[in-house]
Formats: sequence, C-alpha cells, structure tokens
Amino acid sequence: MYKSAAFITENQNEVLDFMNQNSFVTLIGFDGEFPVATQVPITLVINQDSIQLFGHVMNKTDHCRAFEKHPNVLVMFTGSHAYISAAVYENPQSVSTWNYKTVQVKGTIKLLNPNDTYHTIKRLTDQYEDPEKSPAAFHKMNEDYLQKNLKAITGFEILVTQIDHVFKLSQNHSVKNKENIISNLENSGDALSHEVAKEMRKIL
Repeated sequence: MYKSAAFITENQNEVLDFMNQNSFVTLIGFDGEFPVATQVPITLVINQDSIQLFGHVMNKTDHCRAFEKHPNVLVMFTGSHAYISAAVYENPQSVSTWNYKTVQVKGTIKLLNPNDTYHTIKRLTDQYEDPEKSPAAFHKMNEDYLQKNLKAITGFEILVTQIDHVFKLSQNHSVKNKENIISNLENSGDALSHEVAKEMRKIL
C-alpha cells in the first residue's frame, strides 16, 4: 500500500478504533491461481498479546475453498474518501488528489467447527443488535431456524500478524489549503465528502 510519514498516526488506538468503526471489510485470499475476495462483517477481539478477527463466509464458494487451501489473507478496512481538487489550493497549478482513510491487515485464517461458528454468529449479532431490547437479538431467535441456517456457513478466525494504515487528510498542506479543502467538501452534495471534512476538522 502507498505509505507516507505524513499520513501515519503513532496512536495505535486510533487505528483500532477505525477498524471497529468500519467493520464491514473486504477479505482477500488466494486460490492458487487468482486472488479471491468477499465482503463480510467482522468482530474485532483485542487480547493482551494478540488481535483476532471473527466472521463467517458461505460454504462452497471460491473464497471459502481458497481459505481452506491457503491460510494467508489480507483484510481491508475502508472509511470515507473524497476527491480533492487543486482548484481550491492557494496555488491551483498543483496536483489534485484523493483523501481517504484505510487499514490493511495481514493474518492467518482458520475455519471454525459448527460449535465455534455458532458462537461467532452470536458474538457478531450481539455487536449489532441490542441483546436486551432488539426483537432480532440472537437469544430470541428460534433454535431450529438457527441450526438450519448455520449449515450453510462457516465461521472463521483470523490471527492478525501485521497492521498497516494510511490516514490521508491533506496533512502535508498549509493551514489555508486545509481550510479551503474543508469548505469545498462541506459545500459538496456528497455525503462521503462531508465525512472527510469532519475528519479533517478534527486534526486542523
């Protein structure tokens, strides 16, 4: 991935928070001939000496078969992004660019047995559904229905071995340029541009 010292944070918690906030990821593997990918929600589990990602995939798919053969995987966490026009720079005779935040994680994947898959789905559901208030809470689901649908999926656990990130928000520009960029993004009709403007204001 493209990396520059200007776009790297030393705050590991900031990176982990970003991963938690953008937990619908692109999971990439290799089938021996081509890369394979799928987009899935994950749960991030942080222990004292390890970081793990838990989720599930459909059985009998190209990516599921690839993960069985080759355990090394790449996981991409993607946040808001926006085109940055040089037209708003103090010197518009410059290169336009793109602002974005992303994290790439490398690790080894292990496919889980049915019992561990069951608990992975429970953990993931509890992450997004209020266990106490939601009528779709895991413990309120019909057990026969759960067991029937669990036959179609396989849970996975990824042990994280490397985390890289780029938080590119025009940190290498003057304060005036940053203010102009933010104003331009805020005046845009694009929701993602508004989110990038908010991120830029946090560090201005």
